[in-house]
Amino acid sequence: MTFTYDLSTDIGKVRLLVPDRVTAEAIFSDEELTAMLTLEGDVRSAAACALETIASDQVLVLKVMTLLDVSTSGDRVSAELLKRAAILRAQADGESSGFDWAEMVTNDFAAREHLYNEALRES
Repeated sequence: MTFTYDLSTDIGKVRLLVPDRVTAEAIFSDEELTAMLTLEGDVRSAAACALETIASDQVLVLKVMTLLDVSTSGDRVSAELLKRAAILRAQADGESSGFDWAEMVTNDFAAREHLYNEALRES
């Protein structure tokens, strides 16, 4: 299992987004991140996959427990990680799409509305 943190590589970029930057506390090996990049196809989606993996591990390991004065809440940690993963997936989807929306003009009123909306977007 190897660990590298070089921001000029896709593995380094995934580590930046996860975050998994400290060698002594590495969560994923380079090989695991390479597999995620292969499965997902881009850096943000691979980082989302890594966060989803960490989130599921948190729920399995921590669960919700209280022992004396100490309590753990794996489900809360997992929920926050999944929110971040959803943001990364949305960003990845926004980058890969060819267009954001398409408007269809079918009459004079729709044509005026289209021009008005376009002017609002440009200002």
